[in-house]
This record gives sequence, structure tokens and C-alpha cells, in this order.
Amino acid sequence: MFLSALLVSLFTFVQFNCENLFDCQHDSLKNDVEFLPDGSYHWTPFRYWRKLNRVGQTIVSCGERNGEVETLAEQDCSISEEAVANWHLPDMVALCEVENDSVMRDLTKRSLLRTARYEYVVTNSPDERGIDVALMYSPFSFRLINSRAVRIAPIRGMSPTRDLLYASGLIISGDTLHVIVAHLPSRRGGEQHSRPFRRVVAEKICAIADSVRAVSADAKIIVAGDFNDYTTSESVRMVCATGFTDVSAKAVGQNGARATYKYRGEWRSLDHILVSTSMMPDVRSCRVHDARFLLVEDEKYGGVQPRRNYLGPRWRDGFSDHLPLVAEFALDE
Repeated sequence: MFLSALLVSLFTFVQFNCENLFDCQHDSLKNDVEFLPDGSYHWTPFRYWRKLNRVGQTIVSCGERNGEVETLAEQDCSISEEAVANWHLPDMVALCEVENDSVMRDLTKRSLLRTARYEYVVTNSPDERGIDVALMYSPFSFRLINSRAVRIAPIRGMSPTRDLLYASGLIISGDTLHVIVAHLPSRRGGEQHSRPFRRVVAEKICAIADSVRAVSADAKIIVAGDFNDYTTSESVRMVCATGFTDVSAKAVGQNGARATYKYRGEWRSLDHILVSTSMMPDVRSCRVHDARFLLVEDEKYGGVQPRRNYLGPRWRDGFSDHLPLVAEFALDE
């Protein structure tokens, strides 16, 4: 039994909508003027670098040390080599609402995450605001084989939206892991009006998964991201009907969070981690990561809520309006 325990490796996967991780530079092809120094959010270099380190703190705190989650709420400096060695940092992080490659380069190479040696792939979508999805991974536990962005062809009435990000690579068990990162269209205009737009993206996710299974029927696949829909919504049910389980469906936190997002006093999850049937035996747990420093008191509705970066135009020096999801997998070496 002791030998068996030694041959099992923990693989930690995080999904996180980091709330408007924009740089301070204007992209003339995108509507990003709000997030400029003279824009309505007064997005200065100081606030940008503060946000990068806030995202880094969040990701580090999703890791484990001696089996217990700890927080680095007060540490705005770089992570030491010793800390990296002692912590089980997340092996992979699916990110939503990042602006571009330069933001991801700053996050992985220049923020407090720089000594963690994360690598990344990111999309370059036609989204009007310029937000994209990215996959950040440790090269020590995932060796990238292939990645590509998958464009969504808009239907009538639908604005250009975020590309899907597909990546595959080798994990420590020797298996190939396939990951699809998604950020489906928002509910702007109402849920019923926008539902067909999310259906189009869900259909594309299913098509990607089908193409993977056509080559390897028992492929290990993770679909993760902000669906702007709930577990019982059409888009999530469509993907699950093709051989996936929403392992995040009942995920809760330890400090009062009942889901990843709180709207008008109600906790509900727009964020999801879906796992293929072939990977379900590897699932150890899935939780909402609600470290205390990621929360503030909900003065209007009671309880707690995510410590977001902005409330309207007011900068709150927070983290995100979403909380991360953390799934752990036990992989045989």
C-alpha cells in the first residue's frame, strides 16, 4: 500500500475568471478605452501591476502544502525558490478575461509568479472588448504537444466572441491530456435572447471533443471556463450529454462561498470544470477556493462575497468578482 501511494501523483487544475485583466495600452482594433490611464476606470500602471500580483496570489493560494490549503494574502513579493519547492503549486490554470499575450507574459515572467516557471498559451479572439482565454501550465507536470484557437462563426444577431482554446500534452502518468478552455457569450440582452449564442459555442466544444475521440476513444479531456450558464442550463447540459460530467456542479468553499459567483445575494456558478467519462476515476475532489483574503462582507445581503477589483467605477483593490474552482486528480505514475 505504501508503494502504491508513492506511485500516485496529485494533479491540480484551476479554473479562474480573473475579471478584466487588461494592460494599459490601447489596442486600436478593440474597445478597451475604459481600461486606460485616462479611461473611466483610470487603469494606471500601478493598478495593472497590482492586479497581476493579485491574480498571482490567488493562483498560488490554490496550491497545497502538507495537504492543507494556505494563503499568501499579505505577500506581494516574488515567490522564493524555497517556497516553490515546498508548495504544490497548481499544475494547470484555465484563465478567462485576459486581454492578450503581453498580459500573460507579464503574469508568468514578471509578476510574483515569475519563479514558478509557468508557461502558457493564449488566444487572439475577435471579441469586441479584446478579452481572451489562456491556459497556464507547469512544464514539470505537463508537456505541451499541440495547441490552437478555434474560431466561433457568429450566427444572426451575435457579436464576435471569444475563441475556444484547445491544448494537448503529456502528463506524468504518460497519458495525453486534452484541455478545452471556453468563455461563452454573456447574458447581455437577457438569458433567452442570448441562449442561442451560447448554444453555438457549446456545439463547437462538442465537435472538438468528438474529433479527439475519433482518434482516441478513451481520451482524457477537461473542458473548463466561464459558461455564463449554470449546471442545469442548455449549454452545459449539451456538453455533458456527449460524455462529460460537471465535477464542479456541487462545489462549495470552506469560508461561506456556495458557488463561484454572487449576484444580488444569490450564490451561483457560471464557472465549470467538465471531465470526460474516461477521466472520472482520476477525480479526487473539486471545490470553490474561497480563501478568506478573497472575500469581503456582503453588507447588503449578508454573508460574504468575492472581493472584486471594481464596484462600478470605483477601484476596490480586490482580486476578482469570481472565485476559482480547484479540481484535483490522482494520477498513477
